Amino acid sequence: MASCDLLITGARVIDGSGGMPRNIDVVIDRDRIVDLGDCRHWQADTCLDAAGLVLAPGFIDSHTHDDLAVLKTPDIPFKISQGVTTVIAGNCGISLAPLQMGEHLPPPFPLLGEKEEFRFPSVSAYRDALTRSPGATNLALLAGHSSLRLGSMADRLEQEADLAAIKQMQADLRLALGQGCIGMSTGLDYPPAAAASTGEVVQLASVLREFDHAVYATHMRDEGDQVLAAVEETLDIGQRARVPVIISHHKCAGPDNYGRSRQTLKLIDRARSANQAVSLDVYPYIASSTSLLARFAKDCEAVLVAESTPHPECNGVLLERIMADWECSLEEACERLYPAAAIYFQMDEADLQRIMAHPAAMIGSDGIASMKTPHPRLWGTFPRVLGHYVRQQKLFELETAVHKMTGLTANRFGLENRGIIAIGNYADLVLFDPDTIIDRASFADPAQLSAGIVSVWVNGGLSWHEQKSSGIRNGRFLTH
Repeated sequence: MASCDLLITGARVIDGSGGMPRNIDVVIDRDRIVDLGDCRHWQADTCLDAAGLVLAPGFIDSHTHDDLAVLKTPDIPFKISQGVTTVIAGNCGISLAPLQMGEHLPPPFPLLGEKEEFRFPSVSAYRDALTRSPGATNLALLAGHSSLRLGSMADRLEQEADLAAIKQMQADLRLALGQGCIGMSTGLDYPPAAAASTGEVVQLASVLREFDHAVYATHMRDEGDQVLAAVEETLDIGQRARVPVIISHHKCAGPDNYGRSRQTLKLIDRARSANQAVSLDVYPYIASSTSLLARFAKDCEAVLVAESTPHPECNGVLLERIMADWECSLEEACERLYPAAAIYFQMDEADLQRIMAHPAAMIGSDGIASMKTPHPRLWGTFPRVLGHYVRQQKLFELETAVHKMTGLTANRFGLENRGIIAIGNYADLVLFDPDTIIDRASFADPAQLSAGIVSVWVNGGLSWHEQKSSGIRNGRFLTH
């Protein structure tokens, strides 16, 4: 009999392709899936009877800010406990590498960590740190446009880049991609990149064409009143640069824009029907979270201060109450609280469900681990989709949800041999109970383990079992 490390029997296997579940055995040896089907002829070191449970590819979090978290908290419990085995970091234009630090750390960079923690001038240096101290999950990195700007024009971020700065950023981006980045991200709604012209972004995104599978992911220039124009600009950048586009955490923010996802998705569908490569990611909540900025807070139903460095007593307090207590304007309150982060209640449930159900939509958490009071998406995103939106709301079928978390994401980011349960692919797997899986994280108490995740394997190593970390950190730096 052939020998192997692990034989899983009895599970309902959802392979990540979007196809129907199958009742088959799965054989794992070292870091790979080596057989599927009737596998009773294998001699396994460990046999696992998974009757009544679902076995799926490990979830790929398509939108994270875990660049620093995976080094500071390598067990990364807020992700592995959800069944996440791979994180895409470096989003919204902010990447820990490559970054040549300036004198000041503009918003939203403080969301990731302290100034002294931004110590990776090259992707190679960051990659070496992960190799020396691997995390419990795999990580793939996007090069941040704002990070490139900070390295080449830190003293004039409020200006459009001139030719010299663009050439420097192109060279830095080319080097980052050569050292393992899988694409570039922008955060055009944030101060370090708000002055960047469409042409500047096109010239940088065009570098991506030199590298197979490289993508352009964007926190668009506006997600509120000008969201349609922002989608059009994003599609224009993709067309002119001739690169695949991913719209980050797609939403229509502010009560005046509720329902406009019908229009934004129509624009996306029109581009896709013309064979433009366009995708999007979304998190399953009607509140967002990022730096506390007055212009972000103006069109919200409520704003919760998640963390304030000068006023920690305000953590977890509504901004409206703080303004009343201090007898000041919104602008003054935000200025006094900064550096600060907030949770913004600014989205409509119908829009959220419409976006999440779109065939091009992947699931991404957008969680920020450094926050004292994080958004519950950091701990609950993937079980919330499977428990609340699949089992309770019946928004889509379980196999569709798994596809949005695995095979679709691996394909969009060019992660070969990931995201699908197939012979020869890496053994990134999650075993869960479809009848009990649900998020427990709340806005009042966000750092809560979800229910229903039984076991998680990363590159064949059992990383999470029985509601706790195994201590095995099998994560790798993923590249094309």
